[in-house]
Amino acid sequence: MDAFLQILQGGASVFTEPMSLVFLSLGFFIGIIFGSLPGLTATLAIVLLLPMTYSLPLSQALVMCAGVYMAGTYSGCISAITINIPGAPASMMTNLEGYPMMRRGEGAKAIGSVTIGSAIGGTIGSILLILVAPITMELALKIRTPGKGALIFFALVVVSLLSDSKAKGLISLVFGCMLATIGMDVLSSASRFTFQIPSMLQGIELTTIIIGAFALSEMLAQSTVNNAEYKERVKKANTKRFKRKDFFPTFKEMKEIGFRTYIKSSLIGYIIGVLPGSGASMAAFVSYAEAKRSSKHPEKYGKGYSEGMVAAETANNAVCGGALIPMLSLGIPGDGVTAVVLGVLMIYGIVPGPTLLTQQMGDIAPMFIALLISAAVLLPLSLFLFGPLYLKIAGIPRMPLYSSIGLIAILGVYASTLDFFQMAVALIIGVLMYFLGKQNYPKVPFILGVILGPLFELYLRTAMSLSNGNPMIFLTSPDSLFFLLLTLFFAIFLPRVNKKSHDKVIVKEEETVCCND
Repeated sequence: MDAFLQILQGGASVFTEPMSLVFLSLGFFIGIIFGSLPGLTATLAIVLLLPMTYSLPLSQALVMCAGVYMAGTYSGCISAITINIPGAPASMMTNLEGYPMMRRGEGAKAIGSVTIGSAIGGTIGSILLILVAPITMELALKIRTPGKGALIFFALVVVSLLSDSKAKGLISLVFGCMLATIGMDVLSSASRFTFQIPSMLQGIELTTIIIGAFALSEMLAQSTVNNAEYKERVKKANTKRFKRKDFFPTFKEMKEIGFRTYIKSSLIGYIIGVLPGSGASMAAFVSYAEAKRSSKHPEKYGKGYSEGMVAAETANNAVCGGALIPMLSLGIPGDGVTAVVLGVLMIYGIVPGPTLLTQQMGDIAPMFIALLISAAVLLPLSLFLFGPLYLKIAGIPRMPLYSSIGLIAILGVYASTLDFFQMAVALIIGVLMYFLGKQNYPKVPFILGVILGPLFELYLRTAMSLSNGNPMIFLTSPDSLFFLLLTLFFAIFLPRVNKKSHDKVIVKEEETVCCND
């Protein structure tokens, strides 16, 4: 209760100090811009703003970081929906459902649906952060190394099962894990698969792979799109006038998504955010899989169905509240953004640890309140002010649009890595993923393998080292056993859901043929 009162007292400065609101607004708008442009992530935005924080009071620096974090996490869905290129890894599941809706002329509804989900998820995650931060911190400490390894194994298995072709999904996943092993071994410091090329010792950066797999491969894919079809889409985007009500799903659509989906996805996102190193991508994958498992219409997934998209976006914004817990209590960042925020705290002499939330709560409380405000204003700002501007992206002619995206993407690789070699690797991966995409190899398992593969290897090898090579440690640890049983449950249940979905589609097609006859 004392910690809660300290949060309210410290957070009051956000409202009483005009400059705090100014820096919160600045962070919010920078987060929207950086998050929506492929290659320019929220992490990069905070890195570029880091020198500015040196001359600011701590409260204003943290408030600005919170605005960038929430807005940057949300805005990755904008380019995912409008031009089929996720602005951030966490928006890949949104990409699967949002772009088909955009092509059907339902772009406004897609933007509105994910904005509502993001606002709800971000708000619930922030409230949970404020209310139960000390309790959550204690629970996070109970998840040991075997449990973390089992959780990541769960995410890897589930995402491969979501693919239409399980074999191709597994191949993509393994390929992603293989790329992630290039460079220095995290435990032994030995070089692996570098082929004696010095530039490969640092490995292939995540930004490089994401830009290549999504932005550059999509540019190649768009170059083969029928020009008349694309011009027709541009013409529709430029002539259609959207009303504000077009951005809001109907009551029937909201009811179909279900209030439970918002709450469940928010809790999934917050809990996964609390686990060190998990991040928004895993939350989006897991929430999407759970939404499909429990959906009344699993056959609609992957074809432009708002339920799965909303589940993913709700979860990845709820992560923002949860990811601050391991960073503040253990000094272990939950993702790239919190890693930079950790650097901001260290600059001001605040050392994260178990006593931080009790002894220095007043210093970090403005960030908690700023996170909540950023989530709350997502809805009015995005739907009433920026919504139509988002959709105008699809109305830009193809040549200037994709050439600009390609330039920004390549420059984004260099800005985040400062390495020309990484730029060349991004081009190679873009070409490779283009040809794999032509053969229907999914991108999502590939990216998940890249993101989570190194963490799975780290926790697996660390756990085996702790047990002197005895794999039974994963069965004797209660947290690990829970996640393994959850993996088994999904491995049995998800294929049945997919088969049921496939059967429904076949039945509908047969009924359509009969009616036409």
